Amino acid sequence: MQDDQAYSVAADELRQFIEQFEQLEAEKKDIAERQKEVMAEAKARGYDTKVMKKIVALRKRDRDDVAEEEAILEMYKSALGMQ
Repeated sequence: MQDDQAYSVAADELRQFIEQFEQLEAEKKDIAERQKEVMAEAKARGYDTKVMKKIVALRKRDRDDVAEEEAILEMYKSALGMQ
């Protein structure tokens, strides 16, 4: 009897975790769809969405890291005569 009760409690808890995860997956899908819609609207208005995505990625990073990477990029481009 006690094993059945422990199993029932564990199953209920497991079911709750699974359902919460599934709900988060659904929300993530909805958010991804909304992001696509935003980019589609920006593209329709003439913005370069590839560049916009790069800007979003840059804004997530630490400013010092970005500045260091840009400095190295400029140095490499200069060394290769690309400026």
